[in-house]
Amino acid sequence: MAAPAAAKRPCWPPAAAAAAEPNKRHRTAAATPMDAAAGAEAERSLAHAQRRQQREHQQQHHHHHQLLLPGLPDHLAQLCLAPLPPRLLRAVCRPWRRLLYSPSFPPFLSLYAVLDDGADGRVSFAAYDAVAGRWDELPEPPMPSPPPRLWHPSFLSRRLPLQSVAAGGRLVLVAGSTQSLSPALPRPMVFDPSAPTPRWQLGPRFPFAPRRWCAAGSARGRVFVAGGVGAGYDANDARSGAVWDPASPAAAWEPLPPMRDCRFSRDAAEAVCSRGKVCMVSLRSRGAKEGAVFDLGAGRWEDMPPGMLAGWKGSAAAASAGGAETIFVVDEERGALIAYDWSGDRWRTVAESERLKGATEMAAGGGRVCVAAEGGVKVIVVDVTTPKPPRRAGGPAAAPRTWEVAAPAGKRVVALHVLPRMTRAE
Repeated sequence: MAAPAAAKRPCWPPAAAAAAEPNKRHRTAAATPMDAAAGAEAERSLAHAQRRQQREHQQQHHHHHQLLLPGLPDHLAQLCLAPLPPRLLRAVCRPWRRLLYSPSFPPFLSLYAVLDDGADGRVSFAAYDAVAGRWDELPEPPMPSPPPRLWHPSFLSRRLPLQSVAAGGRLVLVAGSTQSLSPALPRPMVFDPSAPTPRWQLGPRFPFAPRRWCAAGSARGRVFVAGGVGAGYDANDARSGAVWDPASPAAAWEPLPPMRDCRFSRDAAEAVCSRGKVCMVSLRSRGAKEGAVFDLGAGRWEDMPPGMLAGWKGSAAAASAGGAETIFVVDEERGALIAYDWSGDRWRTVAESERLKGATEMAAGGGRVCVAAEGGVKVIVVDVTTPKPPRRAGGPAAAPRTWEVAAPAGKRVVALHVLPRMTRAE
């Protein structure tokens, strides 16, 4: 190792050394007033830059550690802020806005959509944040190979269903068709929007052969699947069914008693749960259809009430309204949103509008019913909370509040769900 270099001497000897060597050839000139002023100015600039850097560091530290409510720990402040409207929390300050989307804060509800990208039948997913007024794309799921498709070159007049369910606060894909019209999903795919890092996960394999054109829905927080066909028709598959809790990924599917017949294997059907009973029809539009009801408490299949079957003329969804679970159906020909009355076995009209004609998909939750209209380019939202009193005594009740949400640009909505908002860094 080389020896260390000798210490460098100063380029300019100190004044005392210069005075002690009067005969030295190179003498240091005395500092002029201009040099002194420049040195003082440089010192002031350096001190100013240091103070500014210190203030910025303090502001950044304060930004990251600012209390939600001065004088209260954050865990108590969250309890105080939880009852406030989400729009207010987002508008007040940045710390409250970050809190609104954190996994530790109670989430507000958002609208989730399965979207037709219009390119080779590909599918994508997005969530509409009503507080921010924007669509956010979901991560791309780990699709199997070959992936499910929404269109087939030989059947352009009919869309291939990709069946999805909102259960246990999660979005679950349960059935679809490949380009060769075979079942696309050997196991469900689950998206948890409230996870610290929202992402897709694979659920356990089905206890039966993968299928398509089945009845699927949510039953008390669990995924409900019944009927359908596999790669080929099999009567046992067409009568089988199972339930699964997506909140417990390690849990296995629980088989259902066999259905009475094989009627639910011709098309995708919606299974909606109300008062402990899962209800479904084999055909949503007008025409001859079959209905079935599964009693969750008794664990058996039953006939559908005749009034329910007769009025079920479109897409259906169930949600809590007025303190009870209510089944809503949109009559796509009449343009009416109707609700089922169990006690009278009849349907009552909630709203009627030209904008609801031709509606194909719907979802309900949080006192709202959301309907995909005009081929999926927009979503009609209907407020189905307690009806407003009539404007005059003895007159009809005021029409519920209704508004529109445009689908993401260049895409069409093919399925809707209401779920908690996505966790994100805001």
